[in-house]
Amino acid sequence: MPASPDAAARGSALPGRGGADACPGALRLHAADDGALARVRLPGGLLTARQLVALADAAEQLGDGAPETTSRGNVQLRGLPSDCGAELARRLREAGLLPSETHERVRNIVASPYAGVDGRGHADVQGWVRALDAELCASGWAAGLSGKFLFALDDGRGDVAALDADVTLIAAPGGTALLRLGRAGSVRPVGAPVAAALAAARDFLAAAAGRAWHLRELPDLLPPGTEPLPAPVGGAPALGALPGGIAVGTRFGRAAADRWRLLAEVSAGEIRLTPWRGAVLPGVPADRLPELAAAGFLTRPGTAWDRATACTGLPGCAKSLADVRTDAARALEHAAGAARTAAHPGVPSGAARTPERAGATAPPVHWSGCERRCGHPAGRWVDVLALGQGYRVTPVGTTAPSVDVTTEEMAEAVAEARRIT
Repeated sequence: MPASPDAAARGSALPGRGGADACPGALRLHAADDGALARVRLPGGLLTARQLVALADAAEQLGDGAPETTSRGNVQLRGLPSDCGAELARRLREAGLLPSETHERVRNIVASPYAGVDGRGHADVQGWVRALDAELCASGWAAGLSGKFLFALDDGRGDVAALDADVTLIAAPGGTALLRLGRAGSVRPVGAPVAAALAAARDFLAAAAGRAWHLRELPDLLPPGTEPLPAPVGGAPALGALPGGIAVGTRFGRAAADRWRLLAEVSAGEIRLTPWRGAVLPGVPADRLPELAAAGFLTRPGTAWDRATACTGLPGCAKSLADVRTDAARALEHAAGAARTAAHPGVPSGAARTPERAGATAPPVHWSGCERRCGHPAGRWVDVLALGQGYRVTPVGTTAPSVDVTTEEMAEAVAEARRIT
């Protein structure tokens, strides 16, 4: 197995780039084994409490009752009837979640969700989010972008810059901004950040001429930057109390509609869904965390669930070789139990050990039901791939070899891979 399983890195040799991609949207539903799937783009993960309630209602009244977040801070509704498109579109329009029917799939913008809330970073990039979204929807050419093309707006902490988006804006000291193209190791200063990001996307679209969906597939088409990537100014995202709000997580991004309504009720009006399948609630005091924890949200760092994600798996996806979420949850609960045992003062030395690095420093781990690895992280991460019989565990970005294990052996193999990644 290669050091990184990112198939898109093979570049222009990839087949099938001559037509439109099949990425689902709010209007283009995807037929899955558990019903139709709609993906609602939320630029910057931003939505109001009213909009979150509207999504929860749609999931409960039209779908399987459990909205789920994605690795881009969007929301998916699953288990929909195939003929619900018109009704879903009506609901989204009324909630202000469908500002452009022609551009709804290209509103792919992630942004530092903790910006302006935890005291880190160089700028609150939410203004960039709104301006970029408005300009995208107003630009006729932008409708030609793939539904996979991604913009990232980083406040300088390095969180979403690490996602290796097609076009990344990074806030720098003194109100300046840097532009990064694809996975380039360099950046260039820009005076008008949103205009520069749009120009880069337009230049790529013209140069690619239908041969690629991502800038990384044709990296030689656009000029490199003139300066090295800046060092991040913040750590990995953490859950719990923040100086200006709170942050919570979900198990694999999925929660029942009533839990999302509770989140909307607790919020101060704005919710920011994160690429790590959690939510930041600006302005909400820490004394609301126990209520959210009781409802099943993750509210503290340092658990086995930190930065743990999984694709849909069986029974929702016919291509999957396993019910990966059930297997992953079992492994994570085993790891959490081992950590609690290790921390108990009555346990003899060596009887149990903490299965991975504690806190926000734990590397991402992602379970996949097939070789496509839908929703996997970027950078260094632990790849857990279903084989039909057992799993293959690979510390991606390291020289450590893959290990094939049974489902019963998986928890310890994943814990070891997280320790060395």
